[in-house]
Amino acid sequence: MAVCVIWGTTYLAIRIALETIPPTLVGGLRFLAAGIVLSFLVLARGGRLPPLRDWPRQATLGTLLLAIGNGCVVWAERWIPSGIAAVGVAALPFWMAGTEATLGGERLGARTLLGLATGFSGIVVLIWPSLIGSEVNGRWFGLGVLLVQCACVGWAIGSSLSKRTHQGTSVVAASALQQLFAGVIMIVVATVLGEWPQLTLTTRTAAAEAYLIVSGSLVAYSAYLYALRHLPISTVSLYAYINPIIAVLLGTLVASEPFTLRVVAAAVLVLAGITIVRRAPRGGS
Repeated sequence: MAVCVIWGTTYLAIRIALETIPPTLVGGLRFLAAGIVLSFLVLARGGRLPPLRDWPRQATLGTLLLAIGNGCVVWAERWIPSGIAAVGVAALPFWMAGTEATLGGERLGARTLLGLATGFSGIVVLIWPSLIGSEVNGRWFGLGVLLVQCACVGWAIGSSLSKRTHQGTSVVAASALQQLFAGVIMIVVATVLGEWPQLTLTTRTAAAEAYLIVSGSLVAYSAYLYALRHLPISTVSLYAYINPIIAVLLGTLVASEPFTLRVVAAAVLVLAGITIVRRAPRGGS
């Protein structure tokens, strides 16, 4: 429940943080700070961080889940409303189904394929007018939606690998190291991109970044890793049902983001596709 509710609110927080914080630094500062805090908590309570031999795996998971999975969403929100970003992320169960089929050898049946096609038609409805339009802003909008799908791919692969690989450390310790690696990677990228001179903080953007650190990373990300260890990945991915509802409502009410029939139609198609995929028999049609 924490993942469903909190991550539904972080789309708006990202949008606000981007007002004065460059996109890669939004994630880099967030994950580095959360990783440091969690590492301190683990050590203060007498625990241990993952051994050195496990660091490459944690770095890989941090890169896929956070640097790519979250970083692409942050970049996308430079050009698309937070609610539309959340609708795009609702396609995550499709990517998870495909990843699970690839890694687990499960055959995608006809009903699952129908669900995937239905869901992706929603993404097409959302992005198509921008792809065929001649306006520069429209093209950037299309790039933003595509970046969200790149985020879904990274998140789906990272989630499947996290579920399958040996878990020899605590959830909090794993969360700490993954966020440390992701934070360092994103800060290096931000430095290469020259984002530091563009960084300024206002009360509003600092509060949004603090919210992302505390609620989005310290609480919700650790809860997500815990859920991955104890629940089927198909169940964990259900948070994608709820996030768009919360994000669209907050974006409309707080940030006056557009709420059009096209967004509604896209959301309906995406959620209908997820429903078909969820009800499809395992390994069959």
